[in-house]
Amino acid sequence: MPKIVSNAELNEIAELIAGHPDGIGLASLLRAVGNGISRRTVQRRLASLVALARVVTAGEGRAVKYRLAPIAGEADSVIAPISGQAPGEIYVPVSPAGEAIKAHVRQPLHQRQPVSYDLRFLEAYRPNETLYLPEVLRAQLHSLGRSPAEQSAAGTFARDIMNRLLIDLSWASSRLEGNTYTRLDTERLIEFGQAAEGKDAFETQMILNHKAAIEYLVREVDRVGANSETILALHALLSDGLLRDPQAGGRVRHRAVEIGGSVYLPVALPQRLEELFGIVLDLAAEIRDPFEQAFFLMVHLPYLQPFEDVNKRVSRLAANIPLIRCNLCPLSFIDVPTQAYIDAMIGVYELNRIELLRDVFVWAYERSCQQYVAVRQQLVPPDIFRLRYRAELTEAVRAIVRGGQAASAEAMRTAIPVTVAEGDRAKFFALIEEEFKNLHEGNAIRFGLGPLEFAAWKRDG
Repeated sequence: MPKIVSNAELNEIAELIAGHPDGIGLASLLRAVGNGISRRTVQRRLASLVALARVVTAGEGRAVKYRLAPIAGEADSVIAPISGQAPGEIYVPVSPAGEAIKAHVRQPLHQRQPVSYDLRFLEAYRPNETLYLPEVLRAQLHSLGRSPAEQSAAGTFARDIMNRLLIDLSWASSRLEGNTYTRLDTERLIEFGQAAEGKDAFETQMILNHKAAIEYLVREVDRVGANSETILALHALLSDGLLRDPQAGGRVRHRAVEIGGSVYLPVALPQRLEELFGIVLDLAAEIRDPFEQAFFLMVHLPYLQPFEDVNKRVSRLAANIPLIRCNLCPLSFIDVPTQAYIDAMIGVYELNRIELLRDVFVWAYERSCQQYVAVRQQLVPPDIFRLRYRAELTEAVRAIVRGGQAASAEAMRTAIPVTVAEGDRAKFFALIEEEFKNLHEGNAIRFGLGPLEFAAWKRDG
């Protein structure tokens, strides 16, 4: 017969959690309770608190955090189902449809009907006919996200704001998984390689994985897209060192998974999962509007749960693929309330309803754009001449470096491609000369040159 957990035992754990408004992980909680209570006992009490809706979870796997559930209204000895928004709770503006979803997902687990993957949700979507984002809303998002580089080569704007994007998106996306790094901690880690004191190595790895994945999206912008190669690569980068099975990174899962805090049961059969993964990406690739494609990926990748873990992180970075390719302001998820995002995702899982997630998506994008207004204003207008001869410039610089030549005037003149018009050759020569003055290991990647390759050329001559 299962052991009955008393209110006093539950209250002891709840009081410890209450001392950590931003959430506390299992390892930290075990240290707080001391050696008198076993790990299994603490886990059982946590499960009871979650079932009673006294505690909510954020994050997945080992990154899961526990915090007290926000409570609306006055409480007596019996805790009523949570509804509405608690005083002081940070949330996003919510539509009436979003409020209905929120009310459902705030019910205790035992009051929600278990559901499995519903193929009809995916089958009902017709690319460029079904629209999760109405036309007026998409027009508003396009207006907000327009950048000075909109007519430039794909990925130009993301490269222009790369340092800011790496910090903002790495920090904000990790925070939605319960990561306790501050933005300043994240900046020091990314810019100087300094891990924050007192932080779990798991959290540090999560931040660094985001950095690697974002760099991949921007560096390989001409190759990335809504395709399996890109999504699998994102998962491999984001999950590096964080999975129990190292071979699970970058491949569709082969075992069943469960969703913490939800009654949703994802597809378990590997062959079926592979098939649906391909269908989701085929549909996404057909969507012409970048915002509609971004939101579709945010909805259907987590709903399918194609990986053992790190699904939501993959979907958040995947949502940036069409935005980066179209030189639109990226979606950084800055200041997105964790509980609002969790509620929205559970609404997709359990109800196949996207309205609350759409509310979060639109608010998050507006907030991201506000962050980058000042950055956009500081950007130098694109050099039209340089844009016209972008391919030729890359060819010339690469030819000199890979040919092991010194960057002399003679070598630069010889390297000018025949496709450069006669009247433009003098100006093109000046452009090559300027590029070599500013070339170093960190930016040589713009010409397809790796840091080691460039360093070897510089060392040799």
